[in-house]
Amino acid sequence: MSKIQIRIMLALTALVLVVVGTVGVLGERGLREQTVTAIRTHLEQQAALVRQLAAGIPFDVENAAALQQLARRSAESTRARITLIAPDGVVLADSEIPDAAVDDMTNHADRDEIIQAVRQGVGHGIRRSDTLKRSLLYVAIRVPEHTASGRYGVVRLSVFLDQLDVAISELRGELIVASGLGLIAALGLSYLLSLFSLRPIRELQEVVGDIAAGKLDRRLGWEDRDERGEIAGAINRLARKMRESIDTAERQQLRLEAVLSSMVEGVLVIDNEGKVRLVNPRGLVLLAIWGSFEGRSVPEIVRSPEVDSALQAAERSDSIVVREMTVQSEKQRVLLMHASGFPEEGPRAGTVAVFHDVTELRRVDHIRRDFIANASHELRTPLTSIRGFADTLASSDIPKEDFGQYLDVIVRNAQRMSDLIDDLLTLSRIESSASELDCDVVDVRRVIDTVVNDFGPRFNEASIEVSVRGEDIPDCLCNRDAFEQVVSNLLSNAARYSNPGSQVEVSLEVCDGLLEVAVTDTGIGISADDLERIFERFYRVDAARSRALGSTGLGLAIVKHLTRAMGSEIQVQSELGKGSRFSFALKIA
Repeated sequence: MSKIQIRIMLALTALVLVVVGTVGVLGERGLREQTVTAIRTHLEQQAALVRQLAAGIPFDVENAAALQQLARRSAESTRARITLIAPDGVVLADSEIPDAAVDDMTNHADRDEIIQAVRQGVGHGIRRSDTLKRSLLYVAIRVPEHTASGRYGVVRLSVFLDQLDVAISELRGELIVASGLGLIAALGLSYLLSLFSLRPIRELQEVVGDIAAGKLDRRLGWEDRDERGEIAGAINRLARKMRESIDTAERQQLRLEAVLSSMVEGVLVIDNEGKVRLVNPRGLVLLAIWGSFEGRSVPEIVRSPEVDSALQAAERSDSIVVREMTVQSEKQRVLLMHASGFPEEGPRAGTVAVFHDVTELRRVDHIRRDFIANASHELRTPLTSIRGFADTLASSDIPKEDFGQYLDVIVRNAQRMSDLIDDLLTLSRIESSASELDCDVVDVRRVIDTVVNDFGPRFNEASIEVSVRGEDIPDCLCNRDAFEQVVSNLLSNAARYSNPGSQVEVSLEVCDGLLEVAVTDTGIGISADDLERIFERFYRVDAARSRALGSTGLGLAIVKHLTRAMGSEIQVQSELGKGSRFSFALKIA
Protein backbone atom coordinates (compact mmCIF):
# COMPACT_ATOMS: atom_id res chain seq x y z
CA MET A 1 0.00 0.00 0.00
CA SER A 2 1.48 3.32 -1.08
CA LYS A 3 1.91 6.36 1.11
CA ILE A 4 -0.58 8.39 -0.94
CA GLN A 5 -3.18 5.64 -0.54
CA ILE A 6 -2.66 5.64 3.24
CA ARG A 7 -3.02 9.40 3.32
CA ILE A 8 -6.25 9.30 1.33
CA MET A 9 -7.69 6.62 3.62
CA LEU A 10 -6.68 8.56 6.74
CA ALA A 11 -8.17 11.77 5.33
CA LEU A 12 -11.50 10.11 4.47
CA THR A 13 -11.59 8.37 7.85
CA ALA A 14 -10.95 11.66 9.63
CA LEU A 15 -13.69 13.28 7.56
CA VAL A 16 -16.16 10.53 8.52
CA LEU A 17 -15.21 10.87 12.18
CA VAL A 18 -15.68 14.65 12.06
CA VAL A 19 -19.02 14.38 10.26
CA VAL A 20 -20.37 11.63 12.53
CA GLY A 21 -19.10 13.40 15.63
CA THR A 22 -20.61 16.69 14.57
CA VAL A 23 -23.91 15.06 13.67
CA GLY A 24 -23.93 13.16 16.96
CA VAL A 25 -23.27 16.23 19.06
CA LEU A 26 -25.79 18.35 17.18
CA GLY A 27 -28.34 15.51 17.16
CA GLU A 28 -27.92 14.92 20.87
CA ARG A 29 -28.31 18.60 21.64
CA GLY A 30 -31.32 18.97 19.37
CA LEU A 31 -32.96 15.87 20.81
CA ARG A 32 -32.38 17.11 24.34
CA GLU A 33 -33.82 20.54 23.53
CA GLN A 34 -36.77 19.05 21.69
CA THR A 35 -37.51 16.63 24.53
CA VAL A 36 -37.14 19.31 27.16
CA THR A 37 -39.47 21.58 25.20
CA ALA A 38 -42.07 18.82 24.92
CA ILE A 39 -41.86 18.04 28.64
CA ARG A 40 -42.06 21.71 29.52
CA THR A 41 -45.14 22.17 27.41
CA HIS A 42 -46.76 19.15 29.01
CA LEU A 43 -45.87 20.45 32.46
CA GLU A 44 -47.35 23.85 31.65
CA GLN A 45 -50.62 22.15 30.73
CA GLN A 46 -50.59 20.12 33.94
CA ALA A 47 -49.74 23.19 35.98
CA ALA A 48 -52.72 25.03 34.46
CA LEU A 49 -55.00 22.18 35.58
CA VAL A 50 -53.54 22.28 39.10
CA ARG A 51 -54.05 26.06 39.16
CA GLN A 52 -57.73 25.57 38.28
CA LEU A 53 -58.06 23.03 41.06
CA ALA A 54 -56.52 25.48 43.51
CA ALA A 55 -58.60 28.40 42.33
CA GLY A 56 -60.75 28.51 45.46
CA ILE A 57 -57.99 28.03 47.99
CA PRO A 58 -56.01 31.07 49.10
CA PHE A 59 -52.20 30.59 49.09
CA ASP A 60 -51.43 31.29 52.75
CA VAL A 61 -50.25 29.41 55.80
CA GLU A 62 -53.77 28.85 57.16
CA ASN A 63 -54.59 26.72 54.09
CA ALA A 64 -51.34 24.78 54.02
CA ALA A 65 -52.96 21.46 54.93
CA ALA A 66 -55.56 21.75 52.18
CA LEU A 67 -52.91 22.75 49.70
CA GLN A 68 -50.75 19.79 50.78
CA GLN A 69 -53.58 17.37 50.09
CA LEU A 70 -54.17 19.04 46.71
CA ALA A 71 -50.52 18.73 45.83
CA ARG A 72 -50.41 15.01 46.65
CA ARG A 73 -53.58 14.21 44.69
CA SER A 74 -52.43 16.20 41.70
CA ALA A 75 -48.96 14.58 41.76
CA GLU A 76 -50.56 11.13 41.51
CA SER A 77 -52.40 12.11 38.36
CA THR A 78 -49.67 14.19 36.72
CA ARG A 79 -46.75 11.99 37.87
CA ALA A 80 -44.81 15.15 38.58
CA ARG A 81 -43.58 16.83 41.69
CA ILE A 82 -45.97 19.66 42.65
CA THR A 83 -44.91 22.52 44.81
CA LEU A 84 -47.32 25.31 45.91
CA ILE A 85 -45.61 28.54 46.90
CA ALA A 86 -47.05 31.57 48.66
CA PRO A 87 -46.60 35.08 47.24
CA ASP A 88 -43.79 35.76 49.74
CA GLY A 89 -41.86 32.65 48.56
CA VAL A 90 -42.76 30.35 51.44
CA VAL A 91 -43.36 26.77 50.40
CA LEU A 92 -46.90 25.85 51.40
CA ALA A 93 -47.03 22.33 49.98
CA ASP A 94 -44.73 19.85 48.22
CA SER A 95 -45.82 16.44 46.96
CA GLU A 96 -42.39 14.86 47.51
CA ILE A 97 -41.77 16.24 51.00
CA PRO A 98 -43.38 14.92 54.20
CA ASP A 99 -45.89 17.28 55.84
CA ALA A 100 -43.66 17.89 58.84
CA ALA A 101 -40.70 18.80 56.71
CA VAL A 102 -42.48 21.34 54.50
CA ASP A 103 -42.01 24.08 57.01
CA ASP A 104 -38.26 23.47 57.02
CA MET A 105 -37.89 24.14 53.29
CA THR A 106 -36.08 27.30 52.28
CA ASN A 107 -37.81 30.29 50.77
CA HIS A 108 -38.23 29.97 47.01
CA ALA A 109 -38.77 33.64 46.19
CA ASP A 110 -35.29 33.89 44.61
CA ARG A 111 -35.68 30.89 42.28
CA ASP A 112 -35.46 31.78 38.62
CA GLU A 113 -38.63 30.02 37.55
CA ILE A 114 -40.54 31.66 40.40
CA ILE A 115 -39.33 35.13 39.48
CA GLN A 116 -40.22 34.53 35.79
CA ALA A 117 -43.68 33.21 36.70
CA VAL A 118 -44.43 36.21 38.90
CA ARG A 119 -43.29 38.63 36.23
CA GLN A 120 -44.42 36.93 33.04
CA GLY A 121 -47.00 34.42 34.15
CA VAL A 122 -44.92 31.36 33.24
CA GLY A 123 -41.37 30.44 34.25
CA HIS A 124 -39.15 27.42 33.78
CA GLY A 125 -35.59 26.20 34.54
CA ILE A 126 -33.34 23.17 34.86
CA ARG A 127 -31.10 22.70 37.87
CA ARG A 128 -30.10 20.33 40.62
CA SER A 129 -32.44 20.28 43.55
CA ASP A 130 -30.77 21.06 46.88
CA THR A 131 -33.52 19.17 48.65
CA LEU A 132 -33.67 15.99 46.53
CA LYS A 133 -30.07 16.09 45.25
CA ARG A 134 -31.20 15.32 41.69
CA SER A 135 -31.54 17.28 38.41
CA LEU A 136 -35.09 18.44 37.66
CA LEU A 137 -37.00 20.41 35.05
CA TYR A 138 -39.13 23.11 36.69
CA VAL A 139 -42.25 24.80 35.23
CA ALA A 140 -44.02 27.48 37.27
CA ILE A 141 -47.23 29.45 36.54
CA ARG A 142 -48.71 32.36 38.33
CA VAL A 143 -51.87 31.89 40.47
CA PRO A 144 -54.56 34.63 40.46
CA GLU A 145 -54.43 37.13 43.28
CA HIS A 146 -55.89 35.95 46.60
CA THR A 147 -54.40 38.47 48.99
CA ALA A 148 -54.75 42.16 49.67
CA SER A 149 -51.09 42.70 49.01
CA GLY A 150 -51.56 42.22 45.30
CA ARG A 151 -48.91 39.55 45.12
CA TYR A 152 -49.28 36.22 43.33
CA GLY A 153 -48.81 32.68 44.41
CA VAL A 154 -47.12 30.12 42.25
CA VAL A 155 -47.86 26.57 41.19
CA ARG A 156 -44.68 24.74 40.28
CA LEU A 157 -44.38 21.33 38.63
CA SER A 158 -41.07 19.49 38.18
CA VAL A 159 -39.95 16.18 36.80
CA PHE A 160 -36.67 14.31 37.13
CA LEU A 161 -34.38 14.35 34.05
CA ASP A 162 -32.95 10.87 34.73
CA GLN A 163 -35.08 9.33 31.98
CA LEU A 164 -33.98 12.00 29.57
CA ASP A 165 -30.33 11.26 30.40
CA VAL A 166 -31.00 7.55 29.88
CA ALA A 167 -32.56 8.25 26.50
CA ILE A 168 -29.65 10.50 25.56
CA SER A 169 -27.20 7.79 26.66
CA GLU A 170 -28.98 5.25 24.49
CA LEU A 171 -28.87 7.70 21.62
CA ARG A 172 -25.19 8.28 22.24
CA GLY A 173 -24.52 4.53 22.13
CA GLU A 174 -26.39 4.25 18.86
CA LEU A 175 -24.36 7.14 17.52
CA ILE A 176 -21.13 5.39 18.56
CA VAL A 177 -22.25 2.20 16.81
CA ALA A 178 -23.19 4.24 13.76
CA SER A 179 -19.81 5.98 13.90
CA GLY A 180 -18.02 2.61 14.02
CA LEU A 181 -20.00 1.31 11.05
CA GLY A 182 -19.43 4.56 9.22
CA LEU A 183 -15.74 4.33 9.98
CA ILE A 184 -15.54 0.80 8.61
CA ALA A 185 -17.51 1.82 5.55
CA ALA A 186 -15.26 4.87 5.13
CA LEU A 187 -12.14 2.71 5.32
CA GLY A 188 -13.46 0.32 2.72
CA LEU A 189 -14.71 3.08 0.49
CA SER A 190 -11.50 5.05 0.86
CA TYR A 191 -9.46 1.94 0.03
CA LEU A 192 -11.43 1.28 -3.13
CA LEU A 193 -11.49 4.95 -4.04
CA SER A 194 -7.75 5.35 -3.51
CA LEU A 195 -7.08 2.08 -5.32
CA PHE A 196 -8.92 3.20 -8.44
CA SER A 197 -7.80 6.81 -8.12
CA LEU A 198 -4.13 5.93 -7.72
CA ARG A 199 -4.04 3.39 -10.54
CA PRO A 200 -3.29 6.12 -13.13
CA ILE A 201 -0.69 7.61 -10.79
CA ARG A 202 1.01 4.22 -10.43
CA GLU A 203 0.95 3.77 -14.19
CA LEU A 204 2.35 7.27 -14.56
CA GLN A 205 5.06 6.44 -12.02
CA GLU A 206 6.01 3.23 -13.87
CA VAL A 207 6.15 4.92 -17.27
CA VAL A 208 8.11 7.92 -16.00
CA GLY A 209 10.47 5.57 -14.12
CA ASP A 210 11.04 3.50 -17.26
CA ILE A 211 11.68 6.66 -19.29
CA ALA A 212 14.14 7.85 -16.66
CA ALA A 213 15.85 4.42 -16.81
CA GLY A 214 16.30 4.76 -20.57
CA LYS A 215 13.27 2.78 -21.81
CA LEU A 216 12.12 5.58 -24.09
CA ASP A 217 9.66 3.38 -26.01
CA ARG A 218 7.19 3.36 -23.09
CA ARG A 219 4.05 5.44 -23.62
CA LEU A 220 0.92 6.35 -21.65
CA GLY A 221 -2.28 5.12 -23.30
CA TRP A 222 -4.64 7.66 -21.76
CA GLU A 223 -6.92 9.12 -24.43
CA ASP A 224 -9.27 11.08 -22.20
CA ARG A 225 -9.83 14.70 -23.16
CA ASP A 226 -9.18 15.98 -19.68
CA GLU A 227 -6.21 16.91 -17.53
CA ARG A 228 -5.07 13.29 -17.41
CA GLY A 229 -5.04 13.08 -21.20
CA GLU A 230 -3.06 16.32 -21.38
CA ILE A 231 -0.49 14.92 -18.93
CA ALA A 232 -0.20 11.72 -20.97
CA GLY A 233 0.26 13.71 -24.16
CA ALA A 234 2.94 15.90 -22.59
CA ILE A 235 4.87 12.89 -21.22
CA ASN A 236 4.62 11.01 -24.52
CA ARG A 237 5.91 14.06 -26.40
CA LEU A 238 8.75 14.37 -23.89
CA ALA A 239 9.68 10.70 -24.38
CA ARG A 240 9.65 11.09 -28.17
CA LYS A 241 11.84 14.18 -28.01
CA MET A 242 14.22 12.45 -25.61
CA ARG A 243 14.39 9.45 -27.95
CA GLU A 244 15.12 11.72 -30.92
CA SER A 245 17.76 13.65 -28.95
CA ILE A 246 19.43 10.45 -27.72
CA ASP A 247 19.35 8.91 -31.21
CA THR A 248 20.92 12.06 -32.61
CA ALA A 249 23.55 12.09 -29.88
CA GLU A 250 24.28 8.38 -30.44
CA ARG A 251 24.64 8.91 -34.19
CA GLN A 252 26.98 11.82 -33.58
CA GLN A 253 28.89 9.75 -31.03
CA LEU A 254 29.20 6.86 -33.49
CA ARG A 255 30.36 9.21 -36.23
CA LEU A 256 32.88 10.76 -33.86
CA GLU A 257 34.11 7.33 -32.74
CA ALA A 258 34.35 6.18 -36.37
CA VAL A 259 36.35 9.29 -37.28
CA LEU A 260 38.62 8.96 -34.25
CA SER A 261 39.09 5.22 -34.80
CA SER A 262 39.99 5.65 -38.46
CA MET A 263 42.45 8.47 -37.84
CA VAL A 264 46.12 7.68 -38.27
CA GLU A 265 46.84 10.49 -35.81
CA GLY A 266 46.52 10.10 -32.07
CA VAL A 267 44.02 12.36 -30.27
CA LEU A 268 44.23 13.21 -26.57
CA VAL A 269 41.65 15.38 -24.76
CA ILE A 270 42.12 16.67 -21.21
CA ASP A 271 39.74 18.86 -19.18
CA ASN A 272 40.53 22.13 -17.41
CA GLU A 273 41.61 20.14 -14.33
CA GLY A 274 44.27 18.25 -16.25
CA LYS A 275 42.32 14.94 -16.27
CA VAL A 276 42.28 12.78 -19.39
CA ARG A 277 38.79 12.49 -20.92
CA LEU A 278 39.38 10.94 -24.34
CA VAL A 279 42.08 9.03 -26.18
CA ASN A 280 41.41 7.44 -29.57
CA PRO A 281 42.78 3.96 -30.41
CA ARG A 282 45.72 5.35 -32.38
CA GLY A 283 46.59 7.62 -29.46
CA LEU A 284 46.69 4.60 -27.14
CA VAL A 285 49.28 2.99 -29.42
CA LEU A 286 51.39 6.08 -30.04
CA LEU A 287 51.52 7.10 -26.37
CA ALA A 288 51.76 3.51 -25.05
CA ILE A 289 48.70 3.89 -22.79
CA TRP A 290 47.50 0.70 -21.13
CA GLY A 291 44.46 0.11 -18.92
CA SER A 292 41.96 2.68 -17.77
CA PHE A 293 42.78 6.30 -18.54
CA GLU A 294 39.63 8.37 -18.05
CA GLY A 295 39.78 10.71 -15.08
CA ARG A 296 43.53 10.24 -14.55
CA SER A 297 46.26 12.84 -15.01
CA VAL A 298 48.63 12.79 -17.99
CA PRO A 299 51.80 11.83 -16.00
CA GLU A 300 49.92 8.80 -14.62
CA ILE A 301 49.28 7.26 -18.04
CA VAL A 302 51.95 8.74 -20.33
CA ARG A 303 55.53 8.05 -19.24
CA SER A 304 57.00 10.99 -21.09
CA PRO A 305 57.96 14.29 -19.45
CA GLU A 306 58.10 15.86 -22.92
CA VAL A 307 54.40 15.16 -23.54
CA ASP A 308 53.37 16.49 -20.14
CA SER A 309 55.49 19.63 -20.59
CA ALA A 310 54.06 20.27 -24.06
CA LEU A 311 50.46 19.88 -22.82
CA GLN A 312 51.10 22.25 -19.92
CA ALA A 313 52.52 24.79 -22.38
CA ALA A 314 49.40 24.43 -24.55
CA GLU A 315 47.19 24.90 -21.50
CA ARG A 316 48.91 28.20 -20.70
CA SER A 317 49.04 29.42 -24.28
CA ASP A 318 46.27 31.05 -26.31
CA SER A 319 47.71 29.80 -29.60
CA ILE A 320 48.47 26.39 -31.07
CA VAL A 321 51.56 24.76 -29.58
CA VAL A 322 53.67 22.62 -31.92
CA ARG A 323 56.28 20.32 -30.44
CA GLU A 324 58.30 17.35 -31.69
CA MET A 325 59.16 14.74 -29.10
CA THR A 326 60.48 11.24 -28.73
CA VAL A 327 58.27 8.68 -26.94
CA GLN A 328 59.29 5.18 -25.96
CA SER A 329 56.49 2.61 -26.42
CA GLU A 330 57.00 -0.85 -27.91
CA LYS A 331 59.57 0.97 -29.99
CA GLN A 332 60.96 4.47 -30.04
CA ARG A 333 58.66 6.87 -31.87
CA VAL A 334 59.07 10.47 -32.97
CA LEU A 335 55.78 12.35 -32.54
CA LEU A 336 54.79 15.80 -33.80
CA MET A 337 52.20 17.34 -31.48
CA HIS A 338 49.70 20.12 -32.25
CA ALA A 339 47.81 21.19 -29.11
CA SER A 340 45.42 24.02 -28.29
CA GLY A 341 42.72 24.90 -25.79
CA PHE A 342 38.98 24.80 -26.49
CA PRO A 343 36.59 26.49 -26.89
CA GLU A 344 38.06 29.56 -28.53
CA GLU A 345 35.49 31.86 -26.90
CA GLY A 346 34.38 31.85 -23.27
CA PRO A 347 36.00 29.95 -20.41
CA ARG A 348 38.45 27.24 -21.44
CA ALA A 349 37.01 23.76 -21.03
CA GLY A 350 40.20 21.84 -21.68
CA THR A 351 42.96 21.05 -24.16
CA VAL A 352 42.99 18.84 -27.26
CA ALA A 353 46.24 17.47 -28.67
CA VAL A 354 46.81 15.70 -32.00
CA PHE A 355 49.92 13.50 -32.35
CA HIS A 356 51.39 12.68 -35.76
CA ASP A 357 53.77 9.75 -36.02
CA VAL A 358 56.72 11.14 -37.98
CA THR A 359 59.08 8.31 -37.04
CA GLU A 360 59.24 6.98 -40.59
CA LEU A 361 59.63 10.47 -42.04
CA ARG A 362 62.53 11.22 -39.73
CA ARG A 363 64.04 7.81 -40.48
CA VAL A 364 63.73 8.47 -44.22
CA ASP A 365 65.27 11.92 -43.75
CA HIS A 366 68.11 10.33 -41.85
CA ILE A 367 68.56 7.66 -44.50
CA ARG A 368 68.48 10.30 -47.25
CA ARG A 369 71.12 12.37 -45.49
CA ASP A 370 73.21 9.25 -44.96
CA PHE A 371 72.68 8.24 -48.59
CA ILE A 372 73.84 11.61 -49.90
CA ALA A 373 76.82 11.58 -47.58
CA ASN A 374 77.68 7.95 -48.39
CA ALA A 375 77.17 8.34 -52.13
CA SER A 376 79.31 11.47 -52.14
CA HIS A 377 81.96 9.66 -50.14
CA GLU A 378 81.83 6.56 -52.32
CA LEU A 379 82.13 8.59 -55.52
CA ARG A 380 84.75 10.96 -54.17
CA THR A 381 87.29 8.20 -53.42
CA PRO A 382 87.55 6.74 -56.97
CA LEU A 383 87.24 10.21 -58.53
CA THR A 384 90.11 11.42 -56.39
CA SER A 385 92.18 8.45 -57.46
CA ILE A 386 91.32 8.89 -61.12
CA ARG A 387 92.00 12.62 -61.03
CA GLY A 388 95.27 12.20 -59.18
CA PHE A 389 96.68 9.57 -61.49
CA ALA A 390 95.37 11.39 -64.58
CA ASP A 391 97.08 14.59 -63.44
CA THR A 392 100.25 12.61 -62.80
CA LEU A 393 100.14 11.12 -66.30
CA ALA A 394 99.47 14.53 -67.84
CA SER A 395 101.99 16.69 -66.01
CA SER A 396 104.88 14.48 -64.99
CA ASP A 397 107.68 12.86 -66.77
CA ILE A 398 107.29 9.31 -65.62
CA PRO A 399 108.85 6.19 -66.97
CA LYS A 400 106.89 4.38 -69.64
CA GLU A 401 106.93 1.22 -67.59
CA ASP A 402 104.81 2.98 -64.90
CA PHE A 403 102.15 4.05 -67.39
CA GLY A 404 100.45 0.66 -67.28
CA GLN A 405 100.30 0.66 -63.49
CA TYR A 406 98.75 4.12 -63.37
CA LEU A 407 96.29 3.26 -66.09
CA ASP A 408 95.26 0.10 -64.19
CA VAL A 409 94.47 2.26 -61.15
CA ILE A 410 92.40 4.63 -63.29
CA VAL A 411 90.53 1.74 -64.96
CA ARG A 412 89.90 -0.02 -61.63
CA ASN A 413 88.45 3.12 -60.00
CA ALA A 414 86.42 3.89 -63.11
CA GLN A 415 84.99 0.35 -62.95
CA ARG A 416 84.24 0.87 -59.26
CA MET A 417 82.33 4.06 -60.11
CA SER A 418 80.52 2.22 -62.90
CA ASP A 419 79.52 -0.61 -60.51
CA LEU A 420 78.35 1.89 -57.95
CA ILE A 421 76.23 3.78 -60.49
CA ASP A 422 74.84 0.50 -61.86
CA ASP A 423 73.81 -0.60 -58.37
CA LEU A 424 72.24 2.79 -57.67
CA LEU A 425 70.27 2.61 -60.91
CA THR A 426 69.19 -0.94 -60.14
CA LEU A 427 68.08 0.03 -56.66
CA SER A 428 66.24 3.07 -57.97
CA ARG A 429 64.50 1.00 -60.63
CA ILE A 430 63.44 -1.60 -58.04
CA GLU A 431 62.08 1.00 -55.61
CA SER A 432 60.13 2.91 -58.27
CA SER A 433 56.42 2.24 -58.34
CA ALA A 434 56.63 1.51 -62.06
CA SER A 435 58.92 -1.45 -61.48
CA GLU A 436 56.69 -4.46 -60.85
CA LEU A 437 58.21 -7.88 -61.28
CA ASP A 438 56.47 -10.44 -63.44
CA CYS A 439 56.66 -13.90 -61.90
CA ASP A 440 56.94 -17.07 -63.97
CA VAL A 441 57.49 -20.73 -63.28
CA VAL A 442 61.22 -21.05 -62.64
CA ASP A 443 63.46 -24.06 -62.03
CA VAL A 444 65.21 -22.52 -59.04
CA ARG A 445 67.61 -25.44 -58.54
CA ARG A 446 68.92 -24.99 -62.05
CA VAL A 447 69.34 -21.22 -61.56
CA ILE A 448 71.24 -21.80 -58.30
CA ASP A 449 73.53 -24.37 -59.88
CA THR A 450 74.30 -21.90 -62.68
CA VAL A 451 75.12 -19.09 -60.25
CA VAL A 452 77.26 -21.35 -58.08
CA ASN A 453 79.21 -22.51 -61.14
CA ASP A 454 79.77 -18.88 -62.17
CA PHE A 455 81.13 -18.11 -58.67
CA GLY A 456 83.28 -21.29 -58.66
CA PRO A 457 86.59 -19.59 -59.63
CA ARG A 458 86.07 -16.84 -57.06
CA PHE A 459 85.42 -19.34 -54.25
CA ASN A 460 88.39 -21.46 -55.36
CA GLU A 461 90.64 -18.38 -55.35
CA ALA A 462 89.46 -17.53 -51.81
CA SER A 463 89.82 -21.19 -50.62
CA ILE A 464 86.14 -21.35 -49.68
CA GLU A 465 84.10 -24.54 -50.08
CA VAL A 466 80.61 -24.06 -51.53
CA SER A 467 77.81 -26.67 -51.75
CA VAL A 468 74.13 -26.94 -52.71
CA ARG A 469 71.73 -29.06 -50.63
CA GLY A 470 68.27 -30.11 -51.79
CA GLU A 471 66.98 -32.74 -54.20
CA ASP A 472 63.77 -33.06 -56.19
CA ILE A 473 63.02 -29.37 -55.74
CA PRO A 474 59.73 -28.24 -57.36
CA ASP A 475 59.51 -25.22 -59.64
CA CYS A 476 58.54 -21.89 -58.03
CA LEU A 477 56.73 -18.70 -59.00
CA CYS A 478 59.28 -15.88 -59.18
CA ASN A 479 61.14 -13.52 -61.49
CA ARG A 480 64.13 -15.37 -62.88
CA ASP A 481 66.42 -12.36 -63.22
CA ALA A 482 65.54 -11.04 -59.76
CA PHE A 483 66.03 -14.47 -58.19
CA GLU A 484 69.37 -14.88 -59.90
CA GLN A 485 70.53 -11.44 -58.74
CA VAL A 486 69.44 -12.16 -55.13
CA VAL A 487 71.36 -15.42 -55.04
CA SER A 488 74.37 -13.77 -56.71
CA ASN A 489 74.46 -10.94 -54.16
CA LEU A 490 74.13 -13.35 -51.23
CA LEU A 491 76.91 -15.58 -52.57
CA SER A 492 79.06 -12.51 -53.27
CA ASN A 493 78.63 -11.34 -49.66
CA ALA A 494 79.36 -14.84 -48.37
CA ALA A 495 82.60 -14.91 -50.37
CA ARG A 496 83.52 -11.37 -49.36
CA TYR A 497 83.04 -11.85 -45.60
CA SER A 498 84.37 -15.38 -45.20
CA ASN A 499 87.92 -16.27 -44.39
CA PRO A 500 89.92 -18.96 -46.27
CA GLY A 501 88.80 -22.41 -45.25
CA SER A 502 85.20 -21.30 -44.57
CA GLN A 503 82.17 -23.12 -45.96
CA VAL A 504 79.18 -21.72 -47.84
CA GLU A 505 75.99 -23.74 -48.30
CA VAL A 506 72.93 -23.01 -50.41
CA SER A 507 70.01 -25.07 -49.05
CA LEU A 508 66.55 -25.65 -50.56
CA GLU A 509 63.75 -27.00 -48.36
CA VAL A 510 59.98 -27.31 -48.87
CA CYS A 511 57.96 -26.21 -45.85
CA ASP A 512 54.19 -25.46 -45.56
CA GLY A 513 53.73 -25.07 -49.29
CA LEU A 514 56.72 -22.76 -49.68
CA LEU A 515 60.28 -23.29 -50.79
CA GLU A 516 62.81 -21.83 -48.36
CA VAL A 517 66.07 -20.74 -50.00
CA ALA A 518 68.93 -20.16 -47.52
CA VAL A 519 72.57 -19.13 -47.98
CA THR A 520 74.68 -20.06 -44.92
CA ASP A 521 78.33 -19.29 -44.35
CA THR A 522 80.86 -19.78 -41.57
CA GLY A 523 82.43 -16.36 -42.06
CA ILE A 524 83.07 -13.46 -39.74
CA GLY A 525 79.39 -13.04 -38.75
CA ILE A 526 77.45 -9.90 -37.88
CA SER A 527 77.10 -8.30 -34.48
CA ALA A 528 73.65 -7.73 -32.93
CA ASP A 529 74.00 -3.95 -33.28
CA ASP A 530 74.71 -4.25 -37.02
CA LEU A 531 71.86 -6.69 -37.79
CA GLU A 532 69.25 -3.91 -37.77
CA ARG A 533 71.16 -1.78 -40.28
CA ILE A 534 72.75 -4.20 -42.76
CA PHE A 535 69.94 -3.65 -45.31
CA GLU A 536 70.50 0.12 -45.37
CA ARG A 537 72.24 1.68 -48.36
CA PHE A 538 76.04 1.91 -48.11
CA TYR A 539 76.04 0.29 -44.66
CA ARG A 540 78.97 -2.08 -44.23
CA VAL A 541 79.77 -4.37 -41.35
CA ASP A 542 83.52 -4.08 -42.11
CA ALA A 543 83.94 -0.93 -44.23
CA ALA A 544 87.66 -1.30 -44.87
CA ARG A 545 87.31 -4.93 -45.96
CA SER A 546 84.30 -4.14 -48.16
CA ARG A 547 86.05 -1.33 -50.03
CA ALA A 548 89.16 -3.41 -50.44
CA LEU A 549 87.09 -6.17 -52.03
CA GLY A 550 85.15 -3.75 -54.25
CA SER A 551 81.85 -3.72 -52.43
CA THR A 552 79.48 -0.83 -53.18
CA GLY A 553 77.47 -1.28 -49.94
CA LEU A 554 74.21 -1.64 -51.90
CA GLY A 555 74.00 -5.40 -52.38
CA LEU A 556 71.79 -6.26 -49.37
CA ALA A 557 69.54 -3.25 -50.00
CA ILE A 558 68.96 -4.64 -53.50
CA VAL A 559 68.32 -8.12 -52.05
CA LYS A 560 65.74 -6.73 -49.62
CA HIS A 561 63.78 -4.90 -52.31
CA LEU A 562 63.92 -7.73 -54.85
CA THR A 563 62.66 -10.37 -52.39
CA ARG A 564 59.87 -8.02 -51.29
CA ALA A 565 58.91 -7.43 -54.93
CA MET A 566 58.58 -11.22 -55.31
CA GLY A 567 56.23 -11.39 -52.28
CA SER A 568 58.76 -12.53 -49.68
CA GLU A 569 60.95 -11.10 -46.94
CA ILE A 570 64.64 -11.66 -46.43
CA GLN A 571 65.53 -13.04 -42.97
CA VAL A 572 68.94 -13.09 -41.33
CA GLN A 573 70.41 -14.93 -38.34
CA SER A 574 74.03 -14.35 -37.44
CA GLU A 575 76.51 -14.60 -34.59
CA LEU A 576 79.75 -12.71 -34.56
CA GLY A 577 82.68 -14.97 -35.40
CA LYS A 578 80.49 -17.97 -36.31
CA GLY A 579 78.84 -17.02 -39.58
CA SER A 580 75.53 -15.88 -41.01
CA ARG A 581 72.37 -17.32 -42.55
CA PHE A 582 70.23 -15.39 -45.06
CA SER A 583 66.91 -16.97 -46.09
CA PHE A 584 63.69 -16.19 -47.97
CA ALA A 585 60.68 -18.19 -49.17
CA LEU A 586 59.09 -18.60 -52.62
CA LYS A 587 55.68 -19.89 -53.65
CA ILE A 588 55.70 -23.34 -55.18
CA ALA A 589 54.24 -23.41 -58.68
